[in-house]
Amino acid sequence: MSNQYRLVISCPDRPGIVSDVSGFVAGHGGNITEANQYHDPATGMFFMRYVIDTDALRMDAEGFREAFLPVAERYAMNWHLTDSAKPRKVLLMVSKLDHCLTDLLYRWKCGDLQFDIPCVISNHDDMRKYVEWHGITYYHVPVPKEDEGKEEAFRETAEIIDKHKPDTVVLARYMQILPPWMCEKYPHQVINIHHSFLPSFMGAKPYHQAKERGVKLTGATCHYVTPDLDAGPIIEQDVARVSHHDSIEESVRLGKDVEKTVLARGLRYHLEDRVLVHNNKTIVFN
Repeated sequence: MSNQYRLVISCPDRPGIVSDVSGFVAGHGGNITEANQYHDPATGMFFMRYVIDTDALRMDAEGFREAFLPVAERYAMNWHLTDSAKPRKVLLMVSKLDHCLTDLLYRWKCGDLQFDIPCVISNHDDMRKYVEWHGITYYHVPVPKEDEGKEEAFRETAEIIDKHKPDTVVLARYMQILPPWMCEKYPHQVINIHHSFLPSFMGAKPYHQAKERGVKLTGATCHYVTPDLDAGPIIEQDVARVSHHDSIEESVRLGKDVEKTVLARGLRYHLEDRVLVHNNKTIVFN
């Protein structure tokens, strides 16, 4: 497969952006194999994602970034270029429920999702043997139920994250609320799966909340973590039908299936640079 660069841009909309960006790529021998664009009428912002075949491109990624600067400055762009030949580093965090972790490890092992896993962090030791069987380093950082000691636990967790320098952190049913300073330390780098169709049923025991409300649809939401609990920009969602016949246990079983697929899709979109965050919303070129 040819090596590819992914060019992602957001900027105030005005005439000439598509022409100048496309002309720049073509002028240096690049071939655009995928193009996505969106104009937001409410904000006047323009969003773009190009996939560029580099076989005939007459520069490497660093040369592209340097040469593209005048175009970016002309349109006041917020932009980045990703080289697909360099897999992202994804650090996984989990508590006791293993369905999301197991699914991601399977997709990683079989090559369905392309990323490297530097380690797994958990506030329980239950998953150690399973994770280490995959040849992955496992860190057990207990988080006490009481407030006393929680800060130290999260400081230790942040030190491990900083040591491994991941591009992305995935909370694969990590059942702890990250402190605000930690959310702000890794903006749009921490992805969570919430076992409910947000913004409904935030916080703890959403399946129980949904059962009490008598909903006919249950689901899951993949979103970026922010200091506001379960209120970060949404990447992906899906649902499953439930009825009054379904027990809490049955709703949980149905929900777990949705959680796995939603988290995997959301992570894929993120790794492929398909997600652009604007304010507290996302543009997802799926």
